[in-house]
Amino acid sequence: MNFTIRDIAKMAGVSPATVSKVMNHYGGVSESTKHKVLSVIEETGYQPIFSAKSLATKKSKLIGLVYAGKINVEFNHPFFNEVLSAFQKTVGMQGYDLIVFSNEQFNKEQENYLARCRHFRVDGCLIIAGEEIEEAVYELDQSEIPCLAVDMELTGPKSSYVMTDNEKISQLVVEHLYLHSIRDIAYIAGTKHSNISNIRLEGFKQAMNKFGLPIKEEWIQYGTFFEDSGYEAMKRILQGDSMPKAVVAGADMMALGALRALREVGLRVPEDVRLIGCDDIEACRYSDPQLTTVKQDKQKIGKLAAYMLNDLINGENDLSSVFVDPELVIRQSCGTKNG
Repeated sequence: MNFTIRDIAKMAGVSPATVSKVMNHYGGVSESTKHKVLSVIEETGYQPIFSAKSLATKKSKLIGLVYAGKINVEFNHPFFNEVLSAFQKTVGMQGYDLIVFSNEQFNKEQENYLARCRHFRVDGCLIIAGEEIEEAVYELDQSEIPCLAVDMELTGPKSSYVMTDNEKISQLVVEHLYLHSIRDIAYIAGTKHSNISNIRLEGFKQAMNKFGLPIKEEWIQYGTFFEDSGYEAMKRILQGDSMPKAVVAGADMMALGALRALREVGLRVPEDVRLIGCDDIEACRYSDPQLTTVKQDKQKIGKLAAYMLNDLINGENDLSSVFVDPELVIRQSCGTKNG
């Protein structure tokens, strides 16, 4: 007999919602009620239809996608879009489907990522970095579920991560500017709550110190990785008593916002101010002038994430992390040539 959740609820003397809570590991259910529901489930052998195949094979061929953080980029940022596209294509060839877990559409006091991953019996999880990482993400990391993060360090027993070597990003830029006799450099960082942003900013400061270049606090401003925040950060720099010879932004979208702010006050790029971004999104090639940037190999990161997670799922990956080298891409906005 094919039992339904209503059958189980009737036999246990509870509501279908209570059965769902028990099966999904939600809170708010007494131990006696939980025992009663689980006993009926065991007696009937009831399983939701979606998981029948996974029970037989012990593999659901599902990978959970989690955007970590109270504030996250979701599908809005071109960097993560390209990484996810490469990841999805690769895991698709490996026979997996993706299921996206939202951090907006659930009662956080009753449910978490781990409970939902167990409910859908995902084979593993891809975690995309965000800001102000939620405790539920770390709980998932420390669980039995294989997890692979992009741009976020994980420490769990079945976890690993891949990211660009972010310290090298700023070092490449500062060294290039220094070799072209540019000394006064401003920096637009991402949010203060972002670990990646902080690593890049620290790399910038270290590179400036290495070459004996002055670091002016009024020339260090923060954004949110998006264009409008780069525009506002550049306006704050322009309000200072002096102007830098170059501006480095921790993301291309912020650099494009800075370009808009510079144009508004009649400053030319690169003639008056050199400008360099980070990520090498497609828009860099179509801006005027074309934006010099530090390329993150988004295709490689996405593919590595897919292969590493598949290895974790199959118990074959002992790597704790992989760092991908960045590459400086010289275009018009920095007013220099390579070398």
